[in-house]
Amino acid sequence: MSPNAQGRVSRETRGHVLLIGLDRTAKRNAFDLPMLEELVLALGDYERDDNLRCALVFAHGEHFTAGLDLASIGDTFRQGWQVPSGAIDPWGTFGGPRLTKPLMVAVQGYCYTIGIELMLAADINLCASNTRFAQIEVQRGIFPFGGATLRLHQIAGWGNAMRWLLTGDEFDAHEAYRLGLVQEVLASEDLLPRAIHLAERVAAQAPLGVRAVLASAHQTLDEGEKAAAHSLPATAQRLLDTEDAKEGLRAMLERRDGHFKGK
Repeated sequence: MSPNAQGRVSRETRGHVLLIGLDRTAKRNAFDLPMLEELVLALGDYERDDNLRCALVFAHGEHFTAGLDLASIGDTFRQGWQVPSGAIDPWGTFGGPRLTKPLMVAVQGYCYTIGIELMLAADINLCASNTRFAQIEVQRGIFPFGGATLRLHQIAGWGNAMRWLLTGDEFDAHEAYRLGLVQEVLASEDLLPRAIHLAERVAAQAPLGVRAVLASAHQTLDEGEKAAAHSLPATAQRLLDTEDAKEGLRAMLERRDGHFKGK
């Protein structure tokens, strides 16, 4: 694929999986406004398409992203960026609706600032062993505003999060694994095949059950364990009445994989 200097996001559907590729390779996939808006619009289409059950964000070229291209997008954020109509705000910090379906991210090369924050807002993350991470905002006179201050300490602990947020220092794939930012570290050539395999595994499960898992987990974070626990019985009763639950029972008795329709 030829280097793409303009903001662009590729899309490819594989069964129930949507592959979303960052493609501004000439600029190390730094986010300008067109690429940012194409990403959130792609996620909006994913949210509304019942045939799609898992989305995987990856990057074309050597690097996932060098972060926000502040030279081209800074004025937009100074004035207050508005998420386009029909889009999904994966970071949850820009005022748009949130995803209710699974989001995976696979990164390599540079993964800076908003790329890390996209991972923190995703459900499963993988990285290549050559990945270099940095949340460098404090080195530029600003601070992370895509969710790093909200989420990194939740997964890594306070001191571990502040070690990187307060210095802007770079860290490697093995540190990302230690922090809990990524679930697997792979050789570069194995990254995308493994990520697609896991996305297909997620997409093969009962979609109503998967969305219920995410909803319950997010409710725990947003409202606390007591509120989420209170919701469990009603959600379980609703799911037990679905066609997918009946198919799951048949599949168990017949010792085969389930074939779920999201009904």
